[in-house]
Amino acid sequence: MTPQFPEQAMPRWKRAVLKVGSSLLSDGKGGLGKRNAAALARMMSRFHDQGREVLLVSSGAVAAGRGLFAGRDADLTQRQALAAIGQTPMLGLWQGLVDQPVAQVLLSHDDLRNRRRYLNARATLRELLRAGALPIVNENDTVAVDELKVGDNDNLAAVVASLVDADVLLIATDTPGLYTGHPMEDPHARPLPTVDAITPEVMDMARGGAGELGTGGMLTKLEAASKAAAAGIGTALFSGRHEATIDGLAEGRLRGTWIPPHGERLVARKLWLRHTPPSGGVIRIDEGAAEALTRRGASLLPGGVVAVEGDFSRSAMVDVLPARGRKRLARGLVQYQSDHLQRIAGCHTREISDVLGFDNGASVIHRDDLVLLGPAATPAPETMLEAC
Repeated sequence: MTPQFPEQAMPRWKRAVLKVGSSLLSDGKGGLGKRNAAALARMMSRFHDQGREVLLVSSGAVAAGRGLFAGRDADLTQRQALAAIGQTPMLGLWQGLVDQPVAQVLLSHDDLRNRRRYLNARATLRELLRAGALPIVNENDTVAVDELKVGDNDNLAAVVASLVDADVLLIATDTPGLYTGHPMEDPHARPLPTVDAITPEVMDMARGGAGELGTGGMLTKLEAASKAAAAGIGTALFSGRHEATIDGLAEGRLRGTWIPPHGERLVARKLWLRHTPPSGGVIRIDEGAAEALTRRGASLLPGGVVAVEGDFSRSAMVDVLPARGRKRLARGLVQYQSDHLQRIAGCHTREISDVLGFDNGASVIHRDDLVLLGPAATPAPETMLEAC
């Protein structure tokens, strides 16, 4: 018998982002089902009656498209077509279950990278909440390409939570919460009602597949919780299949895993920098530069740069890593495009004009455009970050 999670009180909150995955919305026949969605919709309606605000990050468009369109999604183009076909039935499912008007909001990678578009998206979502609507947010899969995607909807939900200054992130899952091991495979697995920090050991507990319909698993949920926690937002992982759990959550009681915020609220610009999707570019720095960034809050100067990876333009969001290894130290907006930066790497600031014939400033990344990443930051992809 799977060990049960004890009941615990949820902290008080005013605004939440609820993420619901594809597997919870499937009818088992290739289309959308109402069973789990109905219980979650009742919970959202109760929140609305309590004067609380909820934004919904809902998967299911591709699954719905698959049910209406013959064939399976074998490549990016087909997935985009399925997403376009499935958006309407997915929205119709939720509109049929809640009394509030639903509003579709499709976000792209560029919406989150571009500061002006980021602020526009923020203002639109807040206005929808003020109007009493239920914003249903998704990535704009119809036009996104794999290289420029936010990724899975768990991480998108964390980005949205930061975008709208939510108090809590609610992630409905297939399982009751996080266990020390796979509850169906490890007889000694025990539930974890609270996880104070997303450590590498905690991440190891979540390794595993996502299932047939999903694009993420518990691992991506912990990645999302880590992002939310760093932004001062707590995360609740709970079963989206258990009506008693859902009803209890509507009354402020959680049976699942609570991941409290373990970072102070960042100022708005730093928050944007932390969660803006990267361009794919990487700057590797020496130990002295790493010390200056992480210990002294300094800007990154060209003298500390030992390698440049990827092709990026000026003002692109890039990751900063040590000379060797895959652990991200920081990220920020770079002042020199990749080929120019390669030429001035290791140079003193006074040499920039002589080498390039112009000067965009002494800093490669100014400290105001840089945010440090904590120990829970996710490793960079192997293909992008080869050793120097």
